[in-house]
Amino acid sequence: MKIIDQQISLNELKKMAASMFGDLIKAVVDIEKNIMAVDAELHADEEAYLIENNSKQKDLWGINLYPEFYNTDDFIEFDSMINLRPSQNNRSRDVEDKEIQEKIKKIINQIVVK
Repeated sequence: MKIIDQQISLNELKKMAASMFGDLIKAVVDIEKNIMAVDAELHADEEAYLIENNSKQKDLWGINLYPEFYNTDDFIEFDSMINLRPSQNNRSRDVEDKEIQEKIKKIINQIVVK
């Protein structure tokens, strides 16, 4: 597991996916710090790791990345148990707030490069 605070190549993400789940990478994005944690079996582990590194839980959102679908709408999936957050008006595993989705997309597009 590691924190990505600089650019990461699509090829590196593909290698991570192949070694873990085959076609996807679980990631947790900190929408305030513009970073993400990757390369773990559970979003909860990545969330805990970011919190240990001074992120705030309210800023952390779980996603899945599908490297084979880079530059398509299917590249980012906004689905994770850590997103269940009634206190932030998020009542499902999805990231329901479109503004937060856009922040996540912007961060991912800055971090992941071909």
